[in-house]
Amino acid sequence: MTTKHAAVLFDVDGTLVDSNYLHVCAWLRAFHAENVHTDGWRIHRCIGMDGTTLVRTLAGNAGQDVLDRLKERHSEYYRESAKLLAPLPGARDLLRRVADLGLQAVLATSAPEDELQTLREVLDCDEVVSEITSSEDVDTAKPKPDIVQVALDRAGVGAQDAVFVGDAVWDCEAAARAGVASIAVLSGGVSRGELYEAGAMDVFEDAGDLLAKLDSTRIGELARRATG
Repeated sequence: MTTKHAAVLFDVDGTLVDSNYLHVCAWLRAFHAENVHTDGWRIHRCIGMDGTTLVRTLAGNAGQDVLDRLKERHSEYYRESAKLLAPLPGARDLLRRVADLGLQAVLATSAPEDELQTLREVLDCDEVVSEITSSEDVDTAKPKPDIVQVALDRAGVGAQDAVFVGDAVWDCEAAARAGVASIAVLSGGVSRGELYEAGAMDVFEDAGDLLAKLDSTRIGELARRATG
């Protein structure tokens, strides 16, 4: 039986691709179109949550038909802004470095398939990505740990042989519930203190900052263990 290498599980939105504020704008337009009042900052606080959880959190007692339309409108408005998507600084180089170290680079996202395809095209790093998850793999995503567990299963490793890299408190909480250590980045717009409080073992400015300090992190530890 072939031994699977340790894995680095990456969130994508806000961690590798600069998309969080496009999501905020798309959600804000969706809520406005459905005459459901919410504030932009409240939406931002929920970015990284499972989409169903987000609309239930922000839409109060709205009926299921409204919740469904909110998600549909968000997808529509988000697609309109897709041309503004770009990799965050260092994201591509970080993925390639992880692969060069002999570790598995796994995209552990709960993005819908159509959004995921766009994100993959923006990253343009499929050749170094070993496994990918999407919203189709779980009923409810972050902060529940299901998507993290699916990513571990796809990579064929246990929690002790993985680390999760994300930008939201929901990422850190989901990783912790799955027993996986987490590293966080500030590129999603969440404060350093909140990320530490949610369970992050290290917090960096962005993917580029993490890459520059990689040897001193859990990722460096996993790489040394693999070659030791």
